[in-house]
Amino acid sequence: MTALLVVEDEDRIASFLVKGLRARGFAPTRAATGSEALALAEEQPFDLVLLDLGLPDMDGLEVLRRMRERSLTVPVIAVTARDSVRDKTRAFETGADDYLTKPFEFDELVLRIRARLKDER
Repeated sequence: MTALLVVEDEDRIASFLVKGLRARGFAPTRAATGSEALALAEEQPFDLVLLDLGLPDMDGLEVLRRMRERSLTVPVIAVTARDSVRDKTRAFETGADDYLTKPFEFDELVLRIRARLKDER
């Protein structure tokens, strides 16, 4: 089963994502903070990370920067309400593999996940 790390601090959104991804055959694990996400990413292998950029303890871009500094090459899709070109540019420059703006269609998220996973093979 495909292991996904879902980094989302809002319980309602996280629950929606985790339930929907499970229903689509993925094995999601949730992290509610950047610190928790970093610890989980170092402890176990994930096939892909869905990373919210607005986290309570540190910015999602900082989480991504630290992941890349630690040679964690797992594909990362930034999933965020930030929609400016500047934010998107910063995310890609920091190491994001894709960027999806909230609100989004769940089917589009699944398509992007599958496309990223296919790219990694």
